[in-house]
Amino acid sequence: MLTDGRELRLAGIETAGRSGDALRALADGQILQLRSGTGTDRYDRVIAYAALPGAATTVQEALLAQGEALVSARIGEKSCAEALFTAEKAARTAKRGLWADPNFAPLSSENLAGLDAARGRFALVEGRVLSVRESGATIYMNFGRRWTRDFTVTLLKRQQRTFAAAGLDVKQLEGRSIRVRGVIERRGGPIIDAAAPEQIELVD
Repeated sequence: MLTDGRELRLAGIETAGRSGDALRALADGQILQLRSGTGTDRYDRVIAYAALPGAATTVQEALLAQGEALVSARIGEKSCAEALFTAEKAARTAKRGLWADPNFAPLSSENLAGLDAARGRFALVEGRVLSVRESGATIYMNFGRRWTRDFTVTLLKRQQRTFAAAGLDVKQLEGRSIRVRGVIERRGGPIIDAAAPEQIELVD
């Protein structure tokens, strides 16, 4: 909450239960410089990147570097993507913050019980793409042979050019190991809808 009565939602990241303590330690009572974001959300909260005056990095990067947040499925500001992913990767490699908890590791695409338990929540999922198929206006990246049970990532065919422009040819992902982030839903089996290229990372 800002002193002028506005509520700020930090763009580009997803927080976990204990992230509030880390955020308070960084920003409570501080002057924040708000940088370009994505306007406001449905709760009328300002969505923006924030930095302490004179700081070389954003509050988002600081939380990610501490392992107290995850890069969101929608970053909003493409120029910030590399910095955010670099900070998250460093924390994950060093097992800082949330990454020190083995239960917080990315879910395996084969862990169907874990995926079902995470339904409705933001999560990271890793696995090898078994096949890439088209049906109607949708592209399906299948991680198993049974869509009624196994994990799937979908995207709209009209978004394919956007992904390709970002260096991600989804048709070439068959047989590749990837990490995908987003909210897990269930339509047959567990599924994540990919609406932005930054949701998918190559693991191998």
